[in-house]
Amino acid sequence: MTIDSEDYVLRPDGDSLKVGRRMGGDTAWLDDVELATLPADARIALERGNTSDAALLLALRGVVAAEVQRGG
Repeated sequence: MTIDSEDYVLRPDGDSLKVGRRMGGDTAWLDDVELATLPADARIALERGNTSDAALLLALRGVVAAEVQRGG
């Protein structure tokens, strides 16, 4: 999925969601997010594979912003 012209990859992993940024042919994994911390609408969109859902995009923008603030 694309957020602010950057390509991101999502990979469910048990009770968490791995979030990575695609750079060229590689993926830099940024963070693991507990699925329970995502809003219900974002979790539903993720389960359906709807990466264009507004709730999921908003939640992931928060994850990306937190990574930027940490210096990632």
